[in-house]
This record gives sequence, C-alpha cells and structure tokens, in this order.
Amino acid sequence: MIRVFLVDDQELVRAGFTMLVDSQPDMRVVGQAGDGGEAVEKISVTACDVVLMDVRMPRLDGVEATNRLQSLPQAPKVIVLTTFDLDEYAFAAIKAGAAGFLLKNTPPADLLSAIRQVHSGDAVVSPSTTKRLLEHFAGALPDSGVERPDLAQLTAREREVLVEVARGLSNTEIAKLFTLSEATVKTHIGRILAKTGLRDRVALVVLGYETGLVRPTK
Repeated sequence: MIRVFLVDDQELVRAGFTMLVDSQPDMRVVGQAGDGGEAVEKISVTACDVVLMDVRMPRLDGVEATNRLQSLPQAPKVIVLTTFDLDEYAFAAIKAGAAGFLLKNTPPADLLSAIRQVHSGDAVVSPSTTKRLLEHFAGALPDSGVERPDLAQLTAREREVLVEVARGLSNTEIAKLFTLSEATVKTHIGRILAKTGLRDRVALVVLGYETGLVRPTK
C-alpha cells in the first residue's frame, strides 16, 4: 500500500486528490496539511511514502518544506505540483530534493502513474517532460558551467550516458542510441549516481544543465 500525504492550501484541491488517491486499491491518503510548516510537523510523526506538494502556500512554501523533509530519517519522496508561471519555484524545489514535478492540470491517470513510479524508485516522472520544463525556465539556471571534480571520475561512456539523461532520453532511447541493452544503461546510471553522490535521475538532469554538459535551447 502506497501511503500518500497531501499538501495544498486549498481544501477543495485536497478533497479532490483524496477522492482520486483513495479510489485506488494500492494507495491511500494518510494525512493532509494546508501549508509547508504544518506538513513538516505532521510528516515528522506520520509514516508516508509519497508527498504531493503544492509550491505556493502561506507560512512555509513547498520549496522550503521539501528541503526540510530531506533531513528526516525516513524522508518520503516528494512530487511538486506547479504551473508554468511558477518556473523558478519548480527548479528550486527539485534542487531542494523533490523527486519530480507535475503541472496542476495533469490528467488524473498520469498523476496516479507518477505516484507509483516515484514509489517504485523511478524518481523521474517523465524524462522528456523534465527536459522541456527545465528548458522552459532556463532563466533559473546558472549562466555558466559549474565545475564538479566528481565528473572526472566518470568513464567516457558514463559521461555520454549522463548527457543523454540530461537531454531527457529514456533508458530505452539511450540503449538504442549507443547499441546497448537497457540493463547496461541502468548499470551505467547507477554508477553515475554513486560517483556523483546524487539521489536520482532528476538530480542528474539538473547536474547536466548546471555543469553546461547540456544547454537549454533558446
């Protein structure tokens, strides 16, 4: 059973999400909060697996709440809910530790699929969507590449795979591009995560843009 916690300052929105989540046989809502501060307080004493986190809220916004949740012993996965006009918030939330993000007008089936994907360990809701949104809010990205000594530890193939992950390609697409098996691609990604100390694929996308390995299209 996937335990879901809802964070949104609109009660009607939370009610809608509750009905959707509780309608599924493999997930249920275990708690709710109307702002980030309340969310951090409740989640610290409520066992949950996935948090649906709104960004713009009173008292404590979703970005800071996401950041604080990462310090918990059993930190839940956070999916940030945002809109196109909150570009800087979405990027900041991923930097703060969010496993992914969705637009608020995401179809219900896609939201449920995202919850399951994140819970299973695939932190990227959609590689291609991540890429498009990062390019959309390119203004939030650094102007110049950031040097990271750990990148020197990557093999030539690992570096190539990292670039394609940052460009938004799926494991299947990367495997086809380099004539590899998907299992081999997964192994490469696992090693890249270990060498860079990053938590998931979303963080690799951010790394690719931050270091200048991939440039946003104008």
